[in-house]
Amino acid sequence: MPAAWKAAGLTYNRYLAIAARAVRRSLNEDKRIVAERRGEMDLRFAKWSNGKQGEVKELGAANTAAMAESASS
Repeated sequence: MPAAWKAAGLTYNRYLAIAARAVRRSLNEDKRIVAERRGEMDLRFAKWSNGKQGEVKELGAANTAAMAESASS
């Protein structure tokens, strides 16, 4: 029997991100603000082909776009 997150079509990393966000939102105001700052992502990536760097994209925005695209398929 697969795990619930896998049966829902989530990756393990996405499952952890959702769980962490739920925990952060349940904290009291002062602790929640500090925890939300730690949860922010500022990662970027670029695809390389033939020794040339492609367009640099923000990981969070690219992940959201990919999730929306896979949901509409």
